Amino acid sequence: MKERLDVQIRRGGYADIPIITRNNIAMARETEGKILDPISATQGVDGLLHDPAKGFYLLAERGDRIIGQCMVTYEWSDWRNGTFWWIQSVYVDEGYRKKGVFNSLYLELLHMAQEQSDVAGLRLYVDRTNRLAQKVYRHQGMKKTGYRIFEVEFRKNMD
Repeated sequence: MKERLDVQIRRGGYADIPIITRNNIAMARETEGKILDPISATQGVDGLLHDPAKGFYLLAERGDRIIGQCMVTYEWSDWRNGTFWWIQSVYVDEGYRKKGVFNSLYLELLHMAQEQSDVAGLRLYVDRTNRLAQKVYRHQGMKKTGYRIFEVEFRKNMD
């Protein structure tokens, strides 16, 4: 039987910028082999925290240590007359994986979203080669969609 940790879930704040940034840098390197510019990454976290219209961070704590996180951003859906919450920047400290940390973050986020009458649902994107993450998301009841993501990047803040 898998060990399940008792964690506290809370919103991230300004004092959490350094650890959120470190986690984002670690996640980008680990999942996509990308090296984030620490200054730009810090400014990105700060920018979201200073503008609640962009979203928020949820953090998983054990004692006084942050062991997991996710960021939520918003997408308006005119088809549904509601907002989708996009789950991004998911990271669980390596020593705490497979112990229910993401599950705790996800369940709290699901509860928060269901309490808001204007939230149409939760979405996330995952690298197509990250099979483990896909398995975790399916286990949470999320389903693969028929959409593909296309993009054009204008700033190069990573290698």
